[in-house]
Amino acid sequence: MAVLITGVAGFIGFHTAKCFLEKGHEVIGVDNLNDYYDPTLKVSRLEELGITYNNTFDINLSCKYNFKYIKCDISIWSSWVTLKQFEITDVIHLAAQAGVRYSLQNPNAYIQSNIVGFQYLLNFCSDLNIFHILYASSSSVYGKNSIQPFDESEVCSEPESLYAATKRSNELMAYSFFKTKDIKSLGLRFFTVYGPWGRPDMAPMLFANAAMNNYSIDLFNNGNQSRDFTYIDDIVNGIYLAHQALKQNKILGAEVMNIGRGEPVKLMLFVENLERLFNVVLNKNYKDAQLGDVTETYANTSKLKNLTGYEPKVDLNIGLRYFVDWYKIYYKN
Repeated sequence: MAVLITGVAGFIGFHTAKCFLEKGHEVIGVDNLNDYYDPTLKVSRLEELGITYNNTFDINLSCKYNFKYIKCDISIWSSWVTLKQFEITDVIHLAAQAGVRYSLQNPNAYIQSNIVGFQYLLNFCSDLNIFHILYASSSSVYGKNSIQPFDESEVCSEPESLYAATKRSNELMAYSFFKTKDIKSLGLRFFTVYGPWGRPDMAPMLFANAAMNNYSIDLFNNGNQSRDFTYIDDIVNGIYLAHQALKQNKILGAEVMNIGRGEPVKLMLFVENLERLFNVVLNKNYKDAQLGDVTETYANTSKLKNLTGYEPKVDLNIGLRYFVDWYKIYYKN
């Protein structure tokens, strides 16, 4: 099985690739290494997968795993033409322009990566007769008016940001390709993922950076937020189980499913745990809610559990300890 993983140098993409490689699968990974956040971290993730990154080569091979890395942009069709030379049997699409707030500043990046890139992915799969796709959606599709815990039966027609709108669009595009091309798909609506090798623009990494460097942190909506913080290993296990379900033809159409821990955690509790692990008291700037923010998010994960047996195992205290231990080593404190 040769698995194409897009966004392979990203947080979830890296961990997913490592999981599949360790289980003996061949992985073809693509990423454009853009500068939305520091590309050095992305290169470090590739190095963990055995890639000695060389920007002058189109393809870099891993000395550690059966892994090929290709630097390319999914919003350019020629990238997909290049990928047709490989005997790809499975697709896990995790590449996207991420971030709710950045979508207010640079909307075109979201249209190109999340809409055009996804359309090219669907065309690619149709051309190569790949009839199963696993892709990343987002909990942001629910918006402010959905009932907690978020449930897949919600209509999700009132996105709070362009990022959310592009993710909901992906779900509808996938459905249209099932109806017209019989491509079966599963979109996983990720909730707040944290852990080693995380994204620097997300709260766990921002707060850890502040704790190590005596910076202040901004707490929007005066800190009155709750999130379904889910440890990365639980997320990757869910991805693997969902992929197996697709391969076993348990998905008969174009489905969407929540993936998270299923428990809301108050942001202030998350901060207090980080303070304890770093042995600091953070300076806090309490601010009004930002445009596009949702006060509380947590998932009803029964649909994924019933399909795959998915069951998150890492609680917040253990997950944060793993995260902080990694952070201190990687950033050498």
